[in-house]
Amino acid sequence: MTGKERILAMVAGEPVDHLPLMPITMMFAADTIGVPYRRYVTDHRVLAEAQMAVAETYGFDYVSVISDPAREASDLGATIEWFENQPPAIVESTALLAEKDRLRGLRLPVVETSPRMRDRVEGVALLAAQAGASRMVEGWVEGPCAMAADLRGLNTLMLDFFDDEAFVFDLFEYAVAMEIAFAHEQVRAGATLIGIGDAAASLIGPRLYMKFVLPYEKRLIAAIREMGVLVRLHICGNTRKILSGMGQTGAEIIDLDFLASLAEGRAAMGDGQVLLGNIDPVRALRDGTPESVTAAFATCHREAGRRYIVGAGCEVTRGTPVENVKAMAQFACSRN
Repeated sequence: MTGKERILAMVAGEPVDHLPLMPITMMFAADTIGVPYRRYVTDHRVLAEAQMAVAETYGFDYVSVISDPAREASDLGATIEWFENQPPAIVESTALLAEKDRLRGLRLPVVETSPRMRDRVEGVALLAAQAGASRMVEGWVEGPCAMAADLRGLNTLMLDFFDDEAFVFDLFEYAVAMEIAFAHEQVRAGATLIGIGDAAASLIGPRLYMKFVLPYEKRLIAAIREMGVLVRLHICGNTRKILSGMGQTGAEIIDLDFLASLAEGRAAMGDGQVLLGNIDPVRALRDGTPESVTAAFATCHREAGRRYIVGAGCEVTRGTPVENVKAMAQFACSRN
């Protein structure tokens, strides 16, 4: 099977020759080809070269344009702090929507004329041309809670949930409309899977998640699925209290970070949900040994059951030993 066939079969509930392998690599990928991370996030040709390198070296079943959460916010005019060899950061102290009234005048970006969003679309097109016949090509968008936090400021958004519900709903409406359009352009460019990063959602409890976030994640995911591609939901952090909600989003693949066990995820979401993850990227994958990495993934597979894709809880961190990444890949190839 090709990597694409393997992932599609897993999602469809059909037999696979071995477990799919879909770890997130960003700084690890840039380091693999020896480029500063700023070049990785600003030049789609560098990103594509790095993604192809890690996919071919370790046998990944997909390639991805995930790089940083600042693409959309940057094109909207948010203040971004740049670093030579670290991800760019959105400056929360000067958040674009520090004044709520600015939302009314904030136009949706045109992807074709928005430099950083367009660069991601061009990255998708290049990866589709290079790997799309044999590997899944993953586009990437921000989820509603994450995008709202990017524009409003994370701490301020947390207060908005209690102080101004109407504004939060308006902000989520804006975010979802933008991300649907962004996903559409990536699908047009050749993405066969769209990842959604909604890390901020892990910081709220189940009541707020069900009221504010879940309806908009469901809307975004449904719209992307209508484009004819798969959806992967990635919420970093401790999601134990919102697992059942995550299982209602409609995403074909749901990542779990190491703070929420796959056993809990399986119990909350049922046997049909494809789960991905979820060993600790630092203590287990980076700081472990090939033997301990293999044992950790064996536990993940046992807890998740058959509907399981191999990957770390979050990004494979910079400095992870090559031998440990190879152990992860070898585990995937040895199980079905």
